[in-house]
Parts: sequence; structure tokens; C-alpha cells
Amino acid sequence: MTSASAQALRQPRRRPRLAVAVVEDLVTAIVTEVYPVGSALPPENVLCDMYEVSRTVVREATTALTEKGLVVSQQGRGTIIQDDTHWNLLDPMVLGALFQREDGLSYLDNLVEIRTALEASMCAKAARNLTPADAAALTAQMKKLKGLIETPAAYVHEDVVLHDILMDISGDRLSKAIIGTIQGKALKNITYSGKLNVEHIKATHEAHELIADAILRRDPDGAAKAMRDHIQGSWLKRRPNRIGK
Repeated sequence: MTSASAQALRQPRRRPRLAVAVVEDLVTAIVTEVYPVGSALPPENVLCDMYEVSRTVVREATTALTEKGLVVSQQGRGTIIQDDTHWNLLDPMVLGALFQREDGLSYLDNLVEIRTALEASMCAKAARNLTPADAAALTAQMKKLKGLIETPAAYVHEDVVLHDILMDISGDRLSKAIIGTIQGKALKNITYSGKLNVEHIKATHEAHELIADAILRRDPDGAAKAMRDHIQGSWLKRRPNRIGK
């Protein structure tokens, strides 16, 4: 077997774009309880008509839903919606749909708790692991951010870069992967991200300075506390009373 063939076998097979679109719509419908637990998805022919796709596309979509733990095929009953104990809650599509539920705010709260615990720990590790090259990269990024305070959209983009730098310095690749998985969909949710304005960015930058200063001083406890205060405080300021507010 050639190296190219071996690589091809390692690559997951991509589903057709039409199938992905159908999957995303059905994931949202299932997670937001348009199709309640224990109910059956519409039959294949009905789904074909609903989405104007072939049976092949519908079967691809059903396979994907099964892989995500959302449905199970039962003889004589069809494709049945499973309860959420079977769902892959770290799947990006499932996460995105969870944030759209009526109780989606509780999932965003949970996300903030997870981020707080992991990123505070990673900042402590960054303070312990800091090298001169790391310090230079962190200082340069903070300088760049300071120059973007009056342009919130640009600042937010570089804010993500700052957090990546801190996570890379920590050396904790597993925590970084977990955060990347759970936060990707949330960042696209206005409830989580909040509305951009200069005052918010100024407060954010002050918090970033406290984090960076503690890491540059090689103060693990101070760095962890600064990150905890930043994530929790920022969420409290922008957290609505319910989804859609």
C-alpha cells in the first residue's frame, strides 16, 4: 500500500454538501425538540420530499445522526429520537443547536464554567512554563491589542489570538482542544458574544493586562485568578436573562 493510499484510508469520508445541510437542519430540529424523544423521524420518502433530495442523501444524513447519538433505527418503528444521555454533546452541530433551545442559557453558563476552570489552570501553567520567546510573543500581542481598542471587531479577532498564545504557552494541548470544540459554536451566538462596543473592549483589555502581567511575573496563582475574574466577570456583564434577550 502506498503512503497516499494509507493517508486516504485515515481520512474520514466526507459527506455530500446536501447531506450536511440536511443533517444540520435535522440536528437542530431534534435538539430543540421539534421531534421529541421517543418519536420517529418522518419516513425516508417524506424526508426526500421535505428537503428535495435523493434517498442516498437522506440515508447519509440518517447515518450522521446515528453517529451523533441522536437517533437509533428500530425494526418496525423507524428512526427513533434518543434521549440526550446518548447525544454527543461535544459535536459542533449538537452544541450549536443546544444554544438555540429555550434552556440554552444554562448550556452557555456551563460553557463559561468549563472555560473558567480550564483556562485558569492553563494560565497558571503558562506562568510556570514561560520562556523568553513566550514573553516576547505575549508582550507583542498585548501591544497589538492596545492599538485596537477603538476598533472592537479587530480587537475581538486578536483577542482570540491572545487566548491561543496563552494556551500554547501552557503546553496543555488537551485542554486547548476541549475549549476549541465547545467554544467554536458559542462564539457565533450573539447571546454568548454580546454586542461590541468600545467600553466593553476597554474593560476587556484591562482584564487582559492583569492576566499578562501575572504571567510575565511568573505568578501562577495571580494568573489563574486574573483569568477566572476575566471570564466570569465578562459573562456576568453580557449575560441576558434568557435566550433572545
